[in-house]
Amino acid sequence: MSDTGAHHRPGGGFRNPWPESELHGFKDFLKWRLDEWRHGGRVPSPPAGSLPTRQPAIAKPRAARGHLSATWVGHSTVLLQLGALNVLTDPVWSDRASPLRWIGPRRLMPPGVAFDALPEIDVVLISHNHYDHLDATTVERLAKRFPGASWLCPLGLAGLLRSWGVRTIEERDWWQTVDTPAFRATCTPAQHFSARGLGDRNDTLWCGWTIESDDARVYFAGDTALHPVFTAIGGRLGPFDLVMLPIGAYAPRWFMRAVHMDPDDAVTAYRALIGAPAALDGSTVPPCLALHWGTFRLTDEPVSEPPERFNRAWCDAGLPESACWIFSHGETRLF
Repeated sequence: MSDTGAHHRPGGGFRNPWPESELHGFKDFLKWRLDEWRHGGRVPSPPAGSLPTRQPAIAKPRAARGHLSATWVGHSTVLLQLGALNVLTDPVWSDRASPLRWIGPRRLMPPGVAFDALPEIDVVLISHNHYDHLDATTVERLAKRFPGASWLCPLGLAGLLRSWGVRTIEERDWWQTVDTPAFRATCTPAQHFSARGLGDRNDTLWCGWTIESDDARVYFAGDTALHPVFTAIGGRLGPFDLVMLPIGAYAPRWFMRAVHMDPDDAVTAYRALIGAPAALDGSTVPPCLALHWGTFRLTDEPVSEPPERFNRAWCDAGLPESACWIFSHGETRLF
């Protein structure tokens, strides 16, 4: 499986190594859009800026030892404060998730943390190269403002990051680790794909990350479908103090199943990660922060549907409501 290099494509590049993980092609994409048109199009998005927001509670310039918090900036961007270590996941502050400024998915909500309000950033975790997870303008701004930050990315992305001004880059394959005096991070398997243009599909790797600092362990799944390695991730790298999973961009299911989890899949993945029986209390399970919804409209489901379905699936699984974290943009919670 992933341990034997099966995710490396013969001749170069990468692939998902599991059954039923084959990606849909351009003809299927056209079928999706045609079906959407035949059925009257998507449910309209809510007005821009209309979802709930919170005022972030960020410790600046750094938190004290023992302070553990997560702040949702939006989509898959989270500011983690692990004691004195400040970490960003898949940072995107631009208005569009697109190579062009005038077309492509536009933010429904502004970033929950203003760029100028960020504390000193020490580590940036990158999961893959899609525009809603790796934004050139944001990378350039971060690299200029925080030149000493360490950027952790999957195989194949170091050159691109370097071209945008990033100085310190650690590139890893699945299961490989970055060990420093301040933190330990491990690149984890994910089921997805990569591309920034028409001719580079799967030339670079995709992944999740775990990061350990200040006696805390956090798992960031990146962008992924449900796959059979979540149990191994939890067994080898857990137990976790915080789990962050994507729950949105899943409809139509026949097209998106191979690359994105839906809310039910996210609950299944969570239970695999923590080895959960049917019911546990809130003192024995880590909180699960729901990501990848409410910021960019990428697929057909209504904007408000992912968190509603995730909460329902969570409760149906007998998991404690206190560990189901559905944030407003900008919200901070301690863990």
